[in-house]
Amino acid sequence: MNRMVHSDVLDRAFSALADSTRRDILRRLGEGPATVSELADPAGITVTGMAKHVKVLEDAGLVVTAKVGRTRECRLGTERLDDAMAWISFYQRLWERRLDGLDAYFTLQKGKTS
Repeated sequence: MNRMVHSDVLDRAFSALADSTRRDILRRLGEGPATVSELADPAGITVTGMAKHVKVLEDAGLVVTAKVGRTRECRLGTERLDDAMAWISFYQRLWERRLDGLDAYFTLQKGKTS
């Protein structure tokens, strides 16, 4: 994937995840599909307001929607979350290696002073 495109994908995913209401939507959709109305009611948000949150998640590839009769059904879309997880995992491994190296250094230093 082109670096610029990949960066844009991650920017949209992390920007969408920065909002607690949108994280709650993803948590709810982890239990199964829901309509925009079903998402709006427990959140105390208007259907129009919820639709805007869903649109941000959809644009980020975190949610997919489909028109079902007169309602819009929402489901988790895993592709972009996979991109974000890959990015996080890369940096997690990087920092673990650095911390392991630091631990080895201090262990060596401790052994020299004993």
